[in-house]
Amino acid sequence: MLEALLSTKEDLVPFLLRIILAVVIFPHGAQKLFGWFGGYGFKGTYGYMTQQAGLPGIIAVLVILGESFGSVTLLLGFLTRFSAISIGIILLGATLLVHRQHGFFMNWFGAQQGEGYEYHILGIGIAVVLGITGGGIYSLDLWLQGLL
Repeated sequence: MLEALLSTKEDLVPFLLRIILAVVIFPHGAQKLFGWFGGYGFKGTYGYMTQQAGLPGIIAVLVILGESFGSVTLLLGFLTRFSAISIGIILLGATLLVHRQHGFFMNWFGAQQGEGYEYHILGIGIAVVLGITGGGIYSLDLWLQGLL
């Protein structure tokens, strides 16, 4: 089981994709967990997710931790498949529960009430690829795979 989870090849493409996804997701996780980048921190995000969005508390915690620590593990290439699929699920949930009602396009010109889901589709696509390929070259997964 662990071997399948760590499985990857010395490939540059998954490395590039996981760095891109980690760099994009990290600020969102830091907003939710620490209140960085104009976010509300753990307490505020948890309150919003459980009270306004109606999510169960455990799901709110998993989303906050998944974006925060999942982006860091992606950057390191550690448990890449698990981290990527987790982030993909979080993005799918955000698409269906929050952003779908605002349409496809981002709110570039302030012409709509919220943000569309085009960004989420890109993130989900990258997450699916990483779930299939693993972390690629320069990943802890590849290094650990060599130890097994």
